[in-house]
Amino acid sequence: MKSIALKNFRIIDAYNDFHGSVFVEDGIIKNIAADNDSTRDADIIIEGRGFGSSAVLMPSFIDLHAHFREPGFPEKETLESASLAAIAGGFTTVVCMANTNPVIDAYEKALALKTRSNALALIDLYPVMSLTKNMEGKELSGIKDLITDNASGSLRLPLMLSEDGKDVADDNLFLAAMKEAKRLGLPISCHCDFGGTESRAVNRAIELGKKAGCHIHIAHVSTKESLEIIRKTKNEYKSTNGFCLSCEAAPHHIACTEEDARRMGEGSFGRVNPSLSSEEDRLALIAGICDGTIDAIATDHAPHSEKDKIAGAPGFSGLETAFGACLEMVQGTALSAAMSANPAKILGLQDRGFIKEGLRADFIIADCNAVQTVDPQKFKSKGKCTPFAGRKLKGKILMTINAGRIVFTGDKNV
Repeated sequence: MKSIALKNFRIIDAYNDFHGSVFVEDGIIKNIAADNDSTRDADIIIEGRGFGSSAVLMPSFIDLHAHFREPGFPEKETLESASLAAIAGGFTTVVCMANTNPVIDAYEKALALKTRSNALALIDLYPVMSLTKNMEGKELSGIKDLITDNASGSLRLPLMLSEDGKDVADDNLFLAAMKEAKRLGLPISCHCDFGGTESRAVNRAIELGKKAGCHIHIAHVSTKESLEIIRKTKNEYKSTNGFCLSCEAAPHHIACTEEDARRMGEGSFGRVNPSLSSEEDRLALIAGICDGTIDAIATDHAPHSEKDKIAGAPGFSGLETAFGACLEMVQGTALSAAMSANPAKILGLQDRGFIKEGLRADFIIADCNAVQTVDPQKFKSKGKCTPFAGRKLKGKILMTINAGRIVFTGDKNV
């Protein structure tokens, strides 16, 4: 593997914002130096000043919530198209949901998808395993057979569990799944679409999580009421049994409102779960990211064919617009924390998420002042539905580097 010197950049991660240079060997950050110490040679030299004064070097993004539609739905997305969309959006680590055909409800199924992704060598993909067999809510999935001492050595799989949008209707079965998650030391992503309002489902997941003593991660928080429940729990509840709470917000919920859904067609192209909310909710979510109540920004990338959207399938394609959509409201270290450092922490990945000596060389180079008009027809993703179509977004991914390999350079993949 070739060594890389990234010289004279503004470098931003969750804790730092400074000018300097980064040197990479064998896919690992070997040295970080001040600008006046940037004479070190390398096989590949990437000069920051050549990208302009508004270019930044940041840790690449980690997505806790995406739908790759593999296996079973090639008309919506393929592993290849989703991976290309990910690197074009600056993501090199992605968690994909289990609502595929067949459902990813066993270790062998997760491993098969992970192996295929590894062969593409574009991103690090971590398939989620469902909580129940075939997502039918009747019996536990293969999570009951997982062992904590992974016999496959360095291959860590899965890193998260989820029943996706179905949740689990039976409290006892949901609690049993949470106890398995505690045993395995894995977070459960709860989509909170069951049992009435989002806030009611959030409260249910939290209360059951307290009983189990596991890590509950609330997916795509979209309302002020849900956020207040999470904030109150984080501030007041002192766990004695291992209970932990984290949450995420999606770019379309922090940058769009119900007006956008009406404009697009609430029952078709504007439909998403949870639905786009009010301006008051949107502003509350932005404040939640800034004060740390919301831990992460996750895309909920959910590509569909045009036919499916016309028929009312919920979801937007989000990997390629996430950075620009979020940069309008969250900048600098706060954005890096929400899109890189905190997701890495939630997944237990200690080798990425920051720009620090000894960690993986996972980077993006981005122009934070470049303005682009979103054209879905130029997406790498097969899904073209986005609330940002025709909207001007500030921020452009210029290069994506995954473990010391340049995988994306503008419109060219290396």
